[in-house]
Amino acid sequence: MQIAIVKYNAGNIYSVVNALRRLGVEPLLTDDKEVLLKADRVIFPGQGEASNCMKHLQAQGLDTLIKDLRQPVLGICVGQQLLCRHSEEGDTDCIGVFDAEVRRFQPVHHEDKVPAMGWNSLAGMKSELFKGIPENAFVYFVHSYYVPLCEHTDARTEYILPYSAALHKGNFYACQFHPEKSGRVGEAILRNFLEL
Repeated sequence: MQIAIVKYNAGNIYSVVNALRRLGVEPLLTDDKEVLLKADRVIFPGQGEASNCMKHLQAQGLDTLIKDLRQPVLGICVGQQLLCRHSEEGDTDCIGVFDAEVRRFQPVHHEDKVPAMGWNSLAGMKSELFKGIPENAFVYFVHSYYVPLCEHTDARTEYILPYSAALHKGNFYACQFHPEKSGRVGEAILRNFLEL
């Protein structure tokens, strides 16, 4: 099985590579369109600023390619946000797989810190991505922007307000949290993705 990771100007890619290696998979980090189209699975990770990431993807023609992929695709963190229609970060039009608006956390109380950083629990999990994952399992988050609850919400969590911890539509799966930094639960989620 060929697992391709989308190579672009985003951080955190190598932690995903290492997590897959722990599962016995040697992924291919690439921006080659033919390789991405032929891969059995595609992972679209990232940490970074939405408008800069989108400009790089558009310059490489990867934005339209990603939207046209037919195999299982997993967006992680900024990868999830870029799969949405629009982000408040830099007033950025994104790839548009999910009809959702990415919004910035607005602190309500003094103790509300942005970015949201740390472990939080998952609830309402729906797709096979979460097969065998118990309700209220904890995963690791670090982000300043979030996707509100919507028709594509595949799991939810709460920080300041309830929001989408994961999204799903057709062959596209995405999570705001970092499965590659989420211990055994994250490892199980990545394994589930490989087995879809």
